[in-house]
Amino acid sequence: METTAQHPRKRARGLVLAAALVSLAELAGWWCSQDGGLVLVAKLFHHPLLFGVLVVGLLTAAVFVGVRSLVVRILTGIAAGLALVAAFPFFLFASIPSETSDRTAPGRPDRHLVIEEGSAMIDPLWWVYVDEGWGPAQRRWKVGYFNGDAFTDGLHEASWTGPNQIRLVTGDSTESQVHLIDVDPETGKPLRTLTMG
Repeated sequence: METTAQHPRKRARGLVLAAALVSLAELAGWWCSQDGGLVLVAKLFHHPLLFGVLVVGLLTAAVFVGVRSLVVRILTGIAAGLALVAAFPFFLFASIPSETSDRTAPGRPDRHLVIEEGSAMIDPLWWVYVDEGWGPAQRRWKVGYFNGDAFTDGLHEASWTGPNQIRLVTGDSTESQVHLIDVDPETGKPLRTLTMG
């Protein structure tokens, strides 16, 4: 028969286990956000700020449930509060990129040119990817990153010239530069990437 002291310890262990599972989910999301990773897993689980706050909350709750010492509880609460205060500016100023374009490659319905836009304070940012495949097995390859701090580095246009080649135009209508990037016909992986700004 369980004593009343064992119930809080079991709940505390459960909270620690939940924090470990959340950490593993974020690790899987981070891994899949790398070049060639699974798009669905990255979108679901790669949210470091949100998952980090959740882990801190779960571990703080585990201490409050499983530890009787008032001093330890107070110190844990102070540490968790400081962590949340430190995270607040990131929540406030974080620019979450939004998908603004998804173009299917000619003759390849399983291959898409995806553009995400965001900002760094006042500078516009663009990320360009090739998504290859279908459903949960769809993989994402990085094509380019553009920081529009200087207008010549901003992304003006992105399109397919064929099923295995991407045309990127940087700058604006008065001063532009064309970049052609070939992709592997089998995997969709770009043979080179472009970073500007």
